[in-house]
Order: sequence, then C-alpha cells, then structure tokens
Amino acid sequence: MVKETKYYDTLGVKPDASDSELKKAYRKLALKFHPDKNPDGAEQFKQISQAYEVLSDEKKRKIYDQAGEEGLQGGGGGGGEGFHNPFDVFDMFFGGGGGGRRGERRVKPTVHQMRVTLDTLYKGATRKLKINRTVTCKQCKGRGGAEGACKDCSDCNGRGIKIRVIRMGPMVQQMQSHCESCQGEGSIFAEKDKCKKCNGRKQVREEEILEVHIKPGQRDGEKFVFEEKGDQALDIEKPGDFIVVLDEQEHEKFVRKGDNLIIQHNIELSEALCGFVRTIKTLDGRDIYYRVLPGEVIAHAAVKVIHNEGMPMHRTPSDRGDLLVQFDVKFPDKMSPSNAIKLAELLPGKREEIIDEDAEVVELVDLDPRASRRTFGEREEQEGHGHGGFGGHGHGPQGVQCQQS
Repeated sequence: MVKETKYYDTLGVKPDASDSELKKAYRKLALKFHPDKNPDGAEQFKQISQAYEVLSDEKKRKIYDQAGEEGLQGGGGGGGEGFHNPFDVFDMFFGGGGGGRRGERRVKPTVHQMRVTLDTLYKGATRKLKINRTVTCKQCKGRGGAEGACKDCSDCNGRGIKIRVIRMGPMVQQMQSHCESCQGEGSIFAEKDKCKKCNGRKQVREEEILEVHIKPGQRDGEKFVFEEKGDQALDIEKPGDFIVVLDEQEHEKFVRKGDNLIIQHNIELSEALCGFVRTIKTLDGRDIYYRVLPGEVIAHAAVKVIHNEGMPMHRTPSDRGDLLVQFDVKFPDKMSPSNAIKLAELLPGKREEIIDEDAEVVELVDLDPRASRRTFGEREEQEGHGHGGFGGHGHGPQGVQCQQS
C-alpha cells in the first residue's frame, strides 16, 4: 500500500510496476510529449520526467511510497536538492551526449521509436530506416552565400534584434524582438549573392538510409546508436547521434517475460479431468503439440512448462528460454440432476453436511456484478487493499494477463 499514487498515475502504471514497466512507460510518454515533437507538451514532459526520476531510484521510490511527495522534501535521501532538468533526465535515459569527451559540446540526439513485433524479436531482422536530418550546406560551407558578399542588416543595424519603444503617458517601455529580415543573424546577402542550394539559410535537409540489424532475442527498449547521424548545428563541429529504440508490440497469443514466453489455454472441465491434446504455432512457424493423459488433472490457473521453447537468448541465440502454459478451466453453467448424480459417484470427496433441525433455509442466488462493484469494490478501495475485489482479474503467474487461445 502506498500513501499516494500521483507519480504512478503520471506514468500510467500501477504502484507495483517493475523497473522494466517504468522504463517502457517513461520512454513512450517522454517521446510523445517532448517539446521538440509536441510544442504544447512542455508541462507534461516535466511532470513525466519528475515522476520517473523518483520512481526509477530505489531509495526515492521507497520514501515516496511511505510518505508521498512531502517525504521527498528536504533531505532524507530524496530530492531535497530539487529535481534535475527534465531534458537531463531524457538525455540520461536515451544515452544523450554520444560518448563525447568531457566538456565537449554536442548536438542533442534524435530519438526514433521503431515498432517491432514479437515475431521479429524472436527471429531477428534487418530494417531499413529513411531519416531526414538538418546538415550544414556543403555548397556554401555554411556561409549562406558568396564569400565576402555578406553585409550588415539595415533593419537591425547588424545586431540581429529590433528594439521598439512604447510610450504610455509618462511611462516608456522598450520591447526587444528577433529581427525577421536577417533571422537574427545580423547580416544578410543580396538576392543575387545567396547560395542557390540553401537560399541563404546555411543549412539544408538531407535524406539518408540507415540499416538496423535486430538480433534474435533482443528486447523492448534496447537502443541502436548511430553516431553523428543526427542533426547538425552551425556552431558545433560534430552532429548529434541518431538513436533507434525498439518498441515491442503486444502479441495476440504470447506474452514475453524476459527470455520466457507465456500463453493461455482455455480448456473445458472434461478436458481438465480426462486429458486432451493441444497444438501451438511457434513464433518461427513450427507446429508443436503436447498431451495431457487421462488421469492427470489440470487445476484452474495451473501453469505447466515446455522447456527450450521460449525466446532465443540474446548472447547465445542457440539457447532459448521456456514456454509457460497457463490454463483457464471453463466450468459448465448448468448440469442436469441425473448427470450430477453420476458425476458425484465417479468423483471423490463429496461432503455430507449434518443439518441442525433449528437451522433456517436460505436461498443462494447469482451476484450482480454491478452491485458487487458498488459495494465490495468501493469498500476494498476505502480500506486500501487494492486487490480488485469481486470481478477482479489477474490469476496466473505473478498476475500476468495472457492472451486467450
């Protein structure tokens, strides 16, 4: 139980979220609301970065869970010194800086999320990615026009800014603005002297094809860094890096947990008691099957393991994790009295209850799901249990929700 959930809600995760779930949530939201891509997302970007900064730090997260934001104020190992710049958090997460020497100025990296299927991560693939980046114009070498033809802007007298004086009665106010004539450069070229390729802007857009080699077993969130393939700035020698981040998409049948795969199989009660056969189509297109022999009973929510049929291990792709099969036993809604008597004779353990002659007879009826949410659900929420109450989900290993098949 945590004192407050604001930071968890900001990232869209539950209070028991794992480190990998926190990373995935931050990555998607930070890229969505980064001011470079979303000019209106500055405040959301700041809140997302603050939430991740706290929850990704084990010590700070523990303090926050116990005492909330209030506990992070003023020492105690949690943020009394204030939060980091949200862009610093972003750069640290995505590997900004590109490995340059200490103190070396670098252009911030360009980050691209590449959507990949679980099948692709299982088998590996090579993806071609067309990028469009800003580079210094090679034709004029970043001057914007013919050498020596540059002149001071007459509109701003070479300052790059304009100053406007506003008089309001006895008060005088000066307003400073960017000079549009020279784009704040302070100098301009005559039309005939401008570079024909960049039209005096000193930079151009350039397309390039990058190849991303995805190896079998790679994971969601892994990064590919293409050094100096990002944007270029006029006053910085080296371009920024271009970073590709793998974004694993949900699969219709399998759920991945590390090197293991999980699949849910729905079976009838007769199958759970009397045995059955199931076929599984693997991610590399093979058909495998397993048998449950008569006499081997499968309990509801039971988990069985098929060894070496999980994901390839990144370092040693010839080795694979395991495939976990999670069973959901479907019970019949109704049964005829005659069949119930026959089944009772076959199944052990039917209990005979001795009824006191003073006991009252009551009726057992189906629970209305809406009523259960209004009563039991609200009561549990108020008591802070947070286990979902009636109508909750999440049976199986560690509450994993698998796709049905």
